[in-house]
Amino acid sequence: MNKPEEGISQPPSHSTFQESRSVYPLLPLRDVVVFPFMVVPLFVGRKKSIRSIEEAMLRDRKIVLCAQKQAKTDDPDVTELYETGTIAEILQLLKLPDGILKILVEGTTRVKITKFGKREDFFEGETEEVTATDEKSIETQALMRNVIGFFEQYIKLNKKIPLEVIMVANNVEEPGRLADIITAHLTLKVEEKQEILEAFDPKARLNKIASILNRELEIMMVEKKIRGQVRKQMEQIQKEYYLREQMKAIQKELGEGEDRIEEMEELKKAIAKAKMPEEAREKAEKELSKLSKMPPGSAEATVSRNYVDWLISLPWAKSTKDKIEIDKAEIILDEDHYGLKKVKERILEFLAVCKLKKSLKGPILCLIGPPGVGKTSLGRSIARSMNRKFARISLGGMRDEAEIRGHRRTYIGALPGRIIQALRDCGTRNPVILLDEIDKMGNDFRGDPGSALLEVLDPEQNSTFSDHFIATPFDLSKVLFLTTANVPHSIPPALKDRLEIVFLPGYTEEEKVEIAKRYLLPKQKEANGIDKNKIVFEDESVRQIIRQYTRESGVRSLEREIAAVSRKIARKLISVSKPSAEEISVTPESLKGYLGVAKFHSDKKEEKHEIGIATGLAWTEVGGAILPIEVVIMPGRGKITLTGSLGNVMKESAMAGISYLRSHAEELRMRPINYDKIDLHIHFPEGGVPKDGPSAGITIATAIYSALNEVPINKDFAMTGEITLRGKVLPVGGIKEKLLAAHRHGITNIILSVDNEKDLEEIPEEIRNNLTISKVRNASEVLKLALVGEPKQTPLVLKGYTEKKKNDKDMSSEKDSEDDA
Repeated sequence: MNKPEEGISQPPSHSTFQESRSVYPLLPLRDVVVFPFMVVPLFVGRKKSIRSIEEAMLRDRKIVLCAQKQAKTDDPDVTELYETGTIAEILQLLKLPDGILKILVEGTTRVKITKFGKREDFFEGETEEVTATDEKSIETQALMRNVIGFFEQYIKLNKKIPLEVIMVANNVEEPGRLADIITAHLTLKVEEKQEILEAFDPKARLNKIASILNRELEIMMVEKKIRGQVRKQMEQIQKEYYLREQMKAIQKELGEGEDRIEEMEELKKAIAKAKMPEEAREKAEKELSKLSKMPPGSAEATVSRNYVDWLISLPWAKSTKDKIEIDKAEIILDEDHYGLKKVKERILEFLAVCKLKKSLKGPILCLIGPPGVGKTSLGRSIARSMNRKFARISLGGMRDEAEIRGHRRTYIGALPGRIIQALRDCGTRNPVILLDEIDKMGNDFRGDPGSALLEVLDPEQNSTFSDHFIATPFDLSKVLFLTTANVPHSIPPALKDRLEIVFLPGYTEEEKVEIAKRYLLPKQKEANGIDKNKIVFEDESVRQIIRQYTRESGVRSLEREIAAVSRKIARKLISVSKPSAEEISVTPESLKGYLGVAKFHSDKKEEKHEIGIATGLAWTEVGGAILPIEVVIMPGRGKITLTGSLGNVMKESAMAGISYLRSHAEELRMRPINYDKIDLHIHFPEGGVPKDGPSAGITIATAIYSALNEVPINKDFAMTGEITLRGKVLPVGGIKEKLLAAHRHGITNIILSVDNEKDLEEIPEEIRNNLTISKVRNASEVLKLALVGEPKQTPLVLKGYTEKKKNDKDMSSEKDSEDDA
């Protein structure tokens, strides 16, 4: 560390221009530039710097001082040193107890470092001494007087410089020496001082200093003006404070300030009644003390009062008593939701563990499923079964971390985060808080809410949750947090690690019918003021609404359509002059009059066995569907065309199926085929709907085999499974939804991988009994089951290809004849 203490000495000045080259030890300096004629104490602690001083003492006590370009660098390289420095003579050397050297140096001459040398343990440099001649022209004398005038004004405004310095400056006659003395006393950056050191011409030096002094004087004048304004403002504030204190005393004597005093007493009692922790209570009392001394109408008083009110309103010690009865909880879940057997079992297990442990420290449930399947209402049911208050916080589209942690009180309109607000609204410290749509959070320059939730959802950390507005820890360990999402891949990985994911499947058609009968129809009848005996929905009408007017995994659209029918019936009941006492029945035939033309048309299975058309099974976010795949063969050059808005995975499945068939042609008893003379076109209907995934692998392979070998595919078969190049059939997902779709379309025979057998337990028994499910390991088994008849063994001859070729030949012969004629 180098610490300068600047002084002045007056050695004789040089009057001639000289150049001489010498090698001296070199001492890099941090945050200081030493000029000629300066006497400066330096503290030296770096090993290389100490060695440079020791080397200089062994020689002639002379050393080159040069500044570093980066002061923070502890071990600078030669490229990080300025090339202009000062030769100084070491006047004194003192070793301190901690190993640091204190030296007193006197600058003598400017030098240009022409070559840097670096020994093992210190720097040295070859220098060229440059001493310019001081010319005393009229212009130079005028410049000197101008600089001295600026310097006098600078000293008057800057009280840190002693007045004796101006007397020394007035007695200096050499321009270069004057410039160096004045620069030594200016508070400048290292870069600016270095520029002056590198100015060898005295006149140029004085011009730079004049410009710098003029700039500094302007800045100091503005600072003086600002200090005057601040002082005047402070005097005004003190005056107003004194007058207000007088007004308080007068109001107290007149008995007019009792309301304010009573208000402070009420707040004090409320703080004591809130049973806050020691830290929070101390902050509340301190803020109340500040509030009592503030003017009631001031902005600061409003902020302080708001803060105290928030501290008082929080449920520091209020909580509801848990009443966890598993049988009762099961009844509540069954009352509020139909189906969802596995989800209910997991929730009941969670509640049972909570009751046995008498603690909530455990995994936080994350309910993931498509929209409208009852994730949010499940949270309400859990709260009701535990006898707790319920709060829902929507995280969809949230991008500001302050929504979770709150705003700091320095901002106008600052509020606590949504967690603290929910606790205040519930009035207890142990509610059930549902964090809805956790997969739809964002982040931007305002922070990442997902990262802020890490502390909230971690049982080991949330006992000392700190909100920026409250600025004191609040215990969230008693809160039961639940989260919901539509898809798992959008949840931040660190957040997902703290959650136990419970998947909610979409409802089957039968489940939707039951939900409509038990919940939706009574709800809409009541909402539209219709007597429950005035309207009757047939089960088939509900099924038709599900199939032709909705396409979803949940029941929101179904409820909207039922509401539309109920409104039209309500209008019908009111519009007749004499309302009929008879009930109105909603039949499948009358639905079109209520809801208009059907919005969706479900796919139908093939009416007869077809060549090149296989039926696959697909899964979407709104449930299962059948997926017909068509293959045609044309004369060509071996081109394969895939259409139907397909993703990369599905395209790769098609290529894998083709490769399997070609590589196992003899084993599969395929006819002789010249693939270089045919084109394959594989099409997936409904081209506007994007499709992807590997589950159509065996379906594509079956359709291609059928088209190439002219063997029909059984229309009553549907299949799903991924195919490998060796023909293995791999398991796929969405089995429940896919089989329900097959059953809905009247398909009775299903082919799937043997490894999907475990998924069949999720299928309702009445549907499983109506299906014949074949479990296969290899694609050859699929072909044996799905094909009707034997593959043809004659070489492939495309219809129309021979005739076309003959016609082309005849036309060519006719043309040649015409040319000859």
